[in-house]
Amino acid sequence: MSLVYHINKGINKPIVFKGFQGQYIAWLAGGLVLLMLCFTVLYVSGLSIFVLLPMVFFCGGGLFMGVSYLSRRFGQHGLGKFMAKRGLPVYLRFSSRRVFTALRVPVTNKERQGRA
Repeated sequence: MSLVYHINKGINKPIVFKGFQGQYIAWLAGGLVLLMLCFTVLYVSGLSIFVLLPMVFFCGGGLFMGVSYLSRRFGQHGLGKFMAKRGLPVYLRFSSRRVFTALRVPVTNKERQGRA
């Protein structure tokens, strides 16, 4: 009797749900929860449902469009890389790696004694 092992083909692939990748799924879920809490607070405070529903649908549509735009433009890790690059001071930006590859590491006294 032979055993059959099924291979999980989804290893190391980003989580994708309806076109949203990675952290954008969490952002969308958090935004929807926040939107629901705002609706609840405003409804309990006495605001009319005829004012609340269009406002919630408009804000929810904007949330979906904004998060889907970010997901398409930057992908899974692109937004973090974009923000990190944008946060660097101008004098630390280099267009080439030559600055780092040309660096020479100074030899310490301990290493000099070991060679002799």
